[in-house]
Amino acid sequence: MSPRLRSGLSVACVLALSGVLFTASARLAGDQESRHAGDLASVVSAESARVESLAEQVGALDDEVTRLGEAIDVDVPRRDPELRARESVVAGTWPATGAGVSVALEDAPLSALEKPDVRPDDLVVHQQDLQHVINALWAGGAEAMTLQGERVTSTSAFRCSGNILLLHGKVFSPPFVVEAIGDPEDLQAALAASPGVAIYQQYVEWIGLGYDMQQHDVIEMPAYEGGQELRYATVPDGTDVFS
Repeated sequence: MSPRLRSGLSVACVLALSGVLFTASARLAGDQESRHAGDLASVVSAESARVESLAEQVGALDDEVTRLGEAIDVDVPRRDPELRARESVVAGTWPATGAGVSVALEDAPLSALEKPDVRPDDLVVHQQDLQHVINALWAGGAEAMTLQGERVTSTSAFRCSGNILLLHGKVFSPPFVVEAIGDPEDLQAALAASPGVAIYQQYVEWIGLGYDMQQHDVIEMPAYEGGQELRYATVPDGTDVFS
């Protein structure tokens, strides 16, 4: 398969934006596939302080909820602790520890431009490359996952612009590291079976894009600390959507 097919096999990114902590990602998502970072600096500058402040507010509210919960002196029904733990790991609201794998993706060296038919765009790790790895790991039975150390949840939205990554209102540069907790053999088999990952590895051989997969006996993951409320579009009152 020609390495040029890589750009044609990008997976459509169906991402639900979560709460105000995804404001920076949402603004960038409206830019479609543009790789021009002209207003990226201003967006990051405007949102970084706000994200930090909101994260502190979330932490304070969580502490308040915990305090109020401990103050309850009546016998109220409670969920089974083991069930709650399993649900919280899946939702990303509890830390997770276990065996698994890590995958690091890195841009190719500039010297690869000396090869025939190589374009600057070929040297960069693209959003679809990360999506292929993440989707393969979920398909392989991953129980919990992080991207750049940030806990990935069902409402996490990440966006690549050029060779930088925006996730949870934060900015990251390559190498991009994905960690997944689960059966290491199943996770590795899922990566090997992914057509998108296979195409990326053709670029690894052709121009030297970085791909490093490691197996780990123990991976420790933090809980996700942001909000999980969904934001979605609504139809204005009086709008006829069936005509």
